[in-house]
Amino acid sequence: MVAALVAGALFTKQLLWSPISAINMNDVITNQFKMSGASFTGTDKNGEPFKITAQAGHQEYDNPDVIYFDKIAGYTTQLKGDKKTKITFSAHNGEFNRVTKTIRLIGNVRVKTDNEQELQTNELVVQI
Repeated sequence: MVAALVAGALFTKQLLWSPISAINMNDVITNQFKMSGASFTGTDKNGEPFKITAQAGHQEYDNPDVIYFDKIAGYTTQLKGDKKTKITFSAHNGEFNRVTKTIRLIGNVRVKTDNEQELQTNELVVQI
C-alpha cells in the first residue's frame, strides 16, 4: 500500500514538472563545468613551465576553449636569449584561452618579476 502511494505521487504531473521548472537552464548552459581550487599547468611555446591556480573556475558550454577564473594567481617564464625571468601574477578574475595561449587578467592585477620589477594595473593580457 505504501509503495503504491509513493509510486502514485512520483507519477503525478505536479511532482514531475515542479523540479524541472525550478532549474535555471541559462545557468546550466553558461556554466557547464565548474571547479573549485582549480589548478592548470603546462608549457609555453618555448617549453617553459607555467602554472595557474584559482579559487574557482568554470568553462562555458558555448566557449570550451576559454577557462574563466576567480581569484587567479600563477607564474610563467619569459625567455630573452638565454636569460630566463620568472613572472608571477595575480588578479581578481582571469580568462585563459587554451587556443591562443593567452591569459587575460582583470581587476587589481599585480605582476612581479624575479628581478624585483612590479606592475599594478586593472587589466593585462599575458601571452604564454
